[in-house]
This record gives sequence, structure tokens and C-alpha cells, in this order.
Amino acid sequence: MGDPAAEGGHVDAIRVMVVDDHPIWREGVARDLGERGCDVVATAPDAPAAVRIATAVRPDVVLMDLNLGAVSGVTAIGEITAALPETQVLVLSASGEHADVLEACKAGALGYLVKSAGAEELLDAVERTARGVPVFTPGLAGLVLGEYRRLAEGPAPARDEPAVPALTERETEVLRLVAKGLTARQIASKLVVSHRTVESHVQNTLRKLQLHNRSQLVRYAIEQGLAD
Repeated sequence: MGDPAAEGGHVDAIRVMVVDDHPIWREGVARDLGERGCDVVATAPDAPAAVRIATAVRPDVVLMDLNLGAVSGVTAIGEITAALPETQVLVLSASGEHADVLEACKAGALGYLVKSAGAEELLDAVERTARGVPVFTPGLAGLVLGEYRRLAEGPAPARDEPAVPALTERETEVLRLVAKGLTARQIASKLVVSHRTVESHVQNTLRKLQLHNRSQLVRYAIEQGLAD
């Protein structure tokens, strides 16, 4: 998904897949998103079907429940994000348990909402997720941030381990703003540079860090304490 074109070009609707084992809830969410401009390209009732269908239709965003029966949604998240690095996963679950949130994020989910979220809040979350911006129900973002920081702490790398490639001052500045949830156009405006320059810095940073997408970039920034 790209940012809306400033030149007035056509902007494609966000392609969404809804995964939930309750058919009434699943179809209701799909209908609400469709009525608000999203292109709901598929739905799925369980984890195996979610992986199979997502791989075929390649949505921008997978809206994923966790309690899906025999196979957990966490398993599906891991398989989908591994197979489709450009697809973002947003969890929509009845559970707000810390363990569930952390497992989902470790598996590759970019955000996590509880099902008490309203229709407009959900639409906003889907739109932000499609842009690679992490979205969490209030109170859960700090939990995830704290866990990433805890995991980032550990013994110093051995002397013979290759060092992480150094980022330039501007690349670090852009990375910090990406981690704060700003779009490329917002970053360009803030730094008074072109949109293409920002995208170039993002791509250079991804290449240097050997990462594949913005969600991995955000996680790296959190681990390095750049999201403060």
C-alpha cells in the first residue's frame, strides 16, 4: 500500500482478509469494512484455511482472531508473515491477556486490538496497519515495548561477530520517525525533504540491517530504544 498520491491519482482500496471462527462475527466485520471502503478479498474460519487462502489472494492486511480451534491463530500469523512479508497482520481478539498479545507480536503481528473496538476504530487500525504502523488497544503498546526491550538486553556480542552496519545520522532520524508511526510523506514534511528521499533512506536502512519490511524495521527501532 502506498500513501495517497498527491498528484490526484487513483488510490486502491486496502485489500483485507478477515479470519474468525464465528461466522456471524466474521461476516459482520467483513461487511462493516466493506461498507467503509475496504476491499474484503477473502474470509477464513480457521488457521489452515487462513494460511492457504492468504497465500493465494495476498491481501494487504489480515485481520486475525487467535482462538480458531485446533490450530491457533498465532501459528497462522507466523506462517503468513513468513510466506508474505508484504502482508501485515492485525489481531482482533476477545482476549486482552498479556501472554496472548506477546505471542501474537512475536509471531509477526504488527498490531493487536480487542473486540470491544468500534467500527471506526477498527477501520482506522486497518488503514494504519496497511501503512506499516503498529496499532494497539490502549494499554497494550507499553507491554509490547517493554518485552522487546527485555529481549534486546543480553550479553555483548562476541568479538568475532560482525557488527551491525552503521546507519547515517539521517537514516537514524528517519528510522526514529518510522517507529513513531509517521508515514513517509509526514516524515518528508517534518524533515523538509522529498518523499522519494525518505523512501530512499528507508530502503537503504532495510538493506543495511538485512530486514524485509517496515514492521521488522519498527521492531528493530523498538529494540534499539529509538521509539521513545
